[in-house]
Amino acid sequence: MTSPLVEDLLRTLAPQVLGVLVRRHGQFYACEDAVQEALLAAATQWPAQGVPDHPRSWLVTVATRRLTDEWRSERARRDREVAVAVREPAYAAVAPPADEEPPAGDDTLKLLFLCCHPALTGSAQVALTLRAVGGLSTAEIARAYLVPEATMSQRIRRAKQKIEAAGARFVLPSAADRDERLRAVLHVLYLIFNEGYTASSGGELHRTELTQEAIRLARELHRLLPDDGEVSGLLALMLLTDAHRAARTGPGGELVPLAEQDRGRWDRAAIEEGMALVTEALTWSPPGPYQVQAAIAAVHAEAPSAAETDWPQIVALYRVLARIAPNPMVTLNQAAAVAMVDGPRAGLALLAPLDADDRTAGHHRLAAVRAHLLELAGERDAARAAYLAAARATTSLPEQRYLEVRAARLGTDR
Repeated sequence: MTSPLVEDLLRTLAPQVLGVLVRRHGQFYACEDAVQEALLAAATQWPAQGVPDHPRSWLVTVATRRLTDEWRSERARRDREVAVAVREPAYAAVAPPADEEPPAGDDTLKLLFLCCHPALTGSAQVALTLRAVGGLSTAEIARAYLVPEATMSQRIRRAKQKIEAAGARFVLPSAADRDERLRAVLHVLYLIFNEGYTASSGGELHRTELTQEAIRLARELHRLLPDDGEVSGLLALMLLTDAHRAARTGPGGELVPLAEQDRGRWDRAAIEEGMALVTEALTWSPPGPYQVQAAIAAVHAEAPSAAETDWPQIVALYRVLARIAPNPMVTLNQAAAVAMVDGPRAGLALLAPLDADDRTAGHHRLAAVRAHLLELAGERDAARAAYLAAARATTSLPEQRYLEVRAARLGTDR
């Protein structure tokens, strides 16, 4: 069994090793498969034999051998020994000599951009990022997303084929394309974190391996791009949100809403780090969506109790967020905050247009927020019906149980 220390080391080294191979040889598809085999060999050998003195070089050597063996087999099968032997690698013109490797961080950033190539769908970007940059195995990714390993393997294989077909190069995007591509990278990390923090389906509320991996990758991105306010904002948002994790579930795994959480169980170190990041970023960077969301999370983190939360400040921040990044989920959260300042009827009025929006109509979160506001307004029967509708719509068992309990209480507390 691989030790946690070895696992962490392998996940840190995975993008570095892949970057070396892709720069030297091109052919992302073949290089990524070779790196995965090298990681598997390390996970098997290092716990028993010890970590080598130069683990990155060890992995590069093993992966290169696997790659060479694959190419030799291919040449033998196709009887093209001579043609392949004289062919220059496609990336030879841009790959530096082996003794002139650029910093490993350059490779990680290039890989993030490559895995978030616009030719890929969002789900493919997530899967490929976790595999190539995160170093997770196909089986680990499949377990996290509750799909068969064969399905995830096929998804990753198609993603690699699309990257090859699109002619994507292992270089940083031009200045003109970078902002757009960086937004895709941030969005992928955001999706990975959210799936880990509140799993969309299954019996567990959290998938800690995903939240931890998203935070690790966000830290790496922040190290590489320390002067980007939205990178700082996303890392701050993740830290401030994940700080609640220990208090979000009760002894039986049941969901505990924010207002009822034991704030003494919140991770104060993560909160302090997140608050420092977003505070510093907002002093010099124009506010972006992740910074504003982090600022909202910071206001919650500062409050000694739910009753002492500065709701007017949160409402003001949601208005800023709705202006710079309007979407129905922002409206949904804004409605809950407005209800705390102007009363539940004001919040319900904000929710009304969302029934006609295809992105939220029938979504369990819309029904759940409406149920909460109806309960605050004293409309018990309507609230109970909305809680039950939300419970039927969600595929998360902890959320479903929580919503059913809320509905049951409204039916008995007469």
